[in-house]
Amino acid sequence: MAPSDDILNFAKTDVEHREHHGEKEAHNEVNRINTVVTAPETTLESFADLDEKKILRKMDIRLIPMLAILYLLSFLDRGNIGNAKIEGLQEDLRMSSDEYNWCLTVFFFTYAAFEVPSNLLLKKLRPSRWLPLIMVAWGIVMTLMGIVRSFHGLLISRLFLGVTEAGLYPGCAYYLTMWYSRHEIQLRQAMFFSAASIAGAFSGLLAFAIAKMDGIGNLEGWRWIFILEGLATILIAALAFFVLHDFPETASFLTEKEREFVVFRLKYQGQFREKQPGHAQVAQAEEFDWRYVLAAFKDWQIWINIFVYWGIVCPLYGISLFLPTIIRNLGYSSSSAQLMTVPIYITSAILSVVFAFISDRVGKRSPFVIVFLLTMIVGFSMCISSTNPRVIYGGVFVVACAIYPAFPGVVTWLSNNLAGSYKRSAGMAIQIGVGNLGGAIASNFYRQRDAPRYILGHGLELGFISAGIIAALILVAAYASINKSRDRIIQEGGEAQFTAEELSAKGDRAVTFRYMI
Repeated sequence: MAPSDDILNFAKTDVEHREHHGEKEAHNEVNRINTVVTAPETTLESFADLDEKKILRKMDIRLIPMLAILYLLSFLDRGNIGNAKIEGLQEDLRMSSDEYNWCLTVFFFTYAAFEVPSNLLLKKLRPSRWLPLIMVAWGIVMTLMGIVRSFHGLLISRLFLGVTEAGLYPGCAYYLTMWYSRHEIQLRQAMFFSAASIAGAFSGLLAFAIAKMDGIGNLEGWRWIFILEGLATILIAALAFFVLHDFPETASFLTEKEREFVVFRLKYQGQFREKQPGHAQVAQAEEFDWRYVLAAFKDWQIWINIFVYWGIVCPLYGISLFLPTIIRNLGYSSSSAQLMTVPIYITSAILSVVFAFISDRVGKRSPFVIVFLLTMIVGFSMCISSTNPRVIYGGVFVVACAIYPAFPGVVTWLSNNLAGSYKRSAGMAIQIGVGNLGGAIASNFYRQRDAPRYILGHGLELGFISAGIIAALILVAAYASINKSRDRIIQEGGEAQFTAEELSAKGDRAVTFRYMI
């Protein structure tokens, strides 16, 4: 064997040894912390000397910016086809309006199908590996979209974009629940999700600038939108591999006791009282078991919540995919249409964070979600009842300012009410996966032949929003009734019938768990 081969083999063996050693140390640390926080003598008072706000600030700085950048790129890459359309994509590929809508629709089929498997793999393969890996994959797909020559090429590219992007949003949303407890999670979900509205603004500005490259390399401007944004995704993925942290148990930026405190809070959240000596100590189930995944598919609250999700996500995708076209059809130029989307998205991002902060403070989710759904009805009613461009633009503005605060609210509401790590993982993926089929539906709401008023599209959005309001009211009534029933059982000593292990396995169905309304 050549000396160079010996050196390569030695280096490979050394890297593998280091990785194995690192994984073993991480596993031992997870077990150690789990032993400490589940010990009978460990209570919240054990961590009284720690500054909770300081710990949260450290977590925010290390986690949120990177996740926001990842989601900004994700939303940018899935929605930039709307910007490419008004720069000539449809005409250059000689597509009909129905063929263009099909290219939008097929993305959601594969996107929905791969979300649950991706979320289950996230914890197994570690976030710092899995999330950058899927980013590289969709960055490659996005770049290759810039060289498609036909409707069929674009259609296939969108199918693969759905496969590769499927794990990003549900993965990040679930990832945050592994760090933050349920009374503080919506603010973080909103800070992360507001990247989507920033992406909407950034997409318009970026598309406006990139379209000026028309003719460079004998490529149309819309092709450069796909190519450059795809390459940017690949570069950021390489950075994410080194910047992302996996779990609180192995977070190097926290002290040993801070790691224990973060894990303790997560294990005992959602109970009717804090962990106390002399009472059943119900820790969240962390181990993988297929029964938790099955329980998620059979959970009534997830399927009702999906109707609320549809009431928000259909308008979300309707706006993000067609907003530039809607504005252009009001009589503005392509450049003006791109730029007029910017104030809508910036305002939406700010409102998203503000209302998430208030929601966490008051400890309620449903009042905010329902009010935002009602606000969307006002906005779409303005669009459907007027032919005045200013009124329609104002209506779209109102809708967007309600959608973006509502979306992290509905995702957080469900995650708050799912107990057990893997059940939450599967449940959030089902909600987002099946819920995003609403995107497949919404991508066909705004037909070119309905321009400029889009009465059918706006009317269908109103129908889905109304269904979302009804579903939200059903959830509120059901949660309130179940919480009262469990209070009565506890008062009668019903929790004594179960061991702590049995209550833990029951998750959110345990008598000690309280649903957040």
